[in-house]
Amino acid sequence: MTDTTAQSSVMPSEKRQSQSVGNKKPSAAMMARHMRARRRAERRFRWMGIVAVSGALGFLLFLLISIFSGGWSAFLATEIRLDIHLETKKDGMPDYRRAIREALMTKFPDIQSRKDIMSVSKLVSKAAPRELALRVADDPDLIGQTQSFWLPASSVVDIFTKGGFTQGDLKGDHLLSEHQRAWLATLSADEDMRLVFNSRFLTSGDSREPELAGIWGAIVGSFFTIMVTLLLSFPIGVTAAIYLEELAPRNRFTDLIEININNLAAVPSIVFGLLGLAIFLNFMDLPRSAPLVGGMVLALMTLPTIIIATRASLKAVPPSIREAAFGMGASPLQVVGHHVLPLAMPGILTGTIVGLSQALGETAPLLMIGMVAFIVDIPATPMDPSTVLPVQIFLWADSPERGFIEKVGGATMVLLMFLVVMNSLAIYLRKKFERRW
Repeated sequence: MTDTTAQSSVMPSEKRQSQSVGNKKPSAAMMARHMRARRRAERRFRWMGIVAVSGALGFLLFLLISIFSGGWSAFLATEIRLDIHLETKKDGMPDYRRAIREALMTKFPDIQSRKDIMSVSKLVSKAAPRELALRVADDPDLIGQTQSFWLPASSVVDIFTKGGFTQGDLKGDHLLSEHQRAWLATLSADEDMRLVFNSRFLTSGDSREPELAGIWGAIVGSFFTIMVTLLLSFPIGVTAAIYLEELAPRNRFTDLIEININNLAAVPSIVFGLLGLAIFLNFMDLPRSAPLVGGMVLALMTLPTIIIATRASLKAVPPSIREAAFGMGASPLQVVGHHVLPLAMPGILTGTIVGLSQALGETAPLLMIGMVAFIVDIPATPMDPSTVLPVQIFLWADSPERGFIEKVGGATMVLLMFLVVMNSLAIYLRKKFERRW
């Protein structure tokens, strides 16, 4: 009994001692060490963030510089001035190709051999006779007269004028011979060669000749495609999101639909192209290469993005708005249509514009439905054969002619401009109509 009582009297004292040691307040030196370690961790994290952001901006700047440095020259074109005499033939129309060749021979009287005649003719674009014919069609009084005409130069001359050749390139006879460079020097000294704004690049369709190729057909095709995408994806996506978020019962079926929508947002875009090829072209027999089909395929790809963005916007509306509307006797449709949807519309529009921006830059699904064809004519309706800007860039990048390299950069600049405008519009709408609860 005595030993037990002694042990019981010792144990509480030891326990109290251990508790006093455990509850001992940290010293000032220990607190200082903890604060220094915390500050070092914060500085490391801050510098890691700065390095990450700086690296991302550096890569973005490098990308933009490489695009602009290779694409600015696409907005300039080289023209050559020739004094051309338009003589009529038996059919009453001039031989434009022969008239241009004779004007070149008059400009350079030392040309005698057939080889030199062919060589000097390559200074002017192959489409120069057609350009000359169009001007004569606008003014038939030019026939029988000698007039000065500014004609487009060939692609090789255009690149040479803009300084696109290195010294190693100039040594090869396959680009420009010494005689051709001498003739160009003569034209430049006589001010018969100039660089002008390349309006053809923005106002004409595609061409086999790089100096005449333009992006207007691709721009019109992109416009039709995006309009079809918007008209299909926006109402269907918003309606589906409202039903799933506000009206649908919570059960396994709606859960399965939500899971599939989230999974569809991560499906590769080429899968939607295969789906469009199988359904819209093979089964429904819709026209190939048409913006209508391209818009339908992109609408399928954009639907998950719009649905997810719309549901997130609807969730952001405070429940008190719904409760107040129900308290006033509004029906579920009136609550959604009159109160919830207007407040969620800024987020819905932002998500829609972001989804359309993604669709504007897509290439793979449109390749699967035949929009990779060479299209010269400008489409007039969504049913006409057409291409879009990303596909046009892909076609030019795959062309062997060197003159298409600057066209790739120029078209990429235009595409980036459209994307920047659309994303800026999304940011503006979000900032202007956003409400903080």
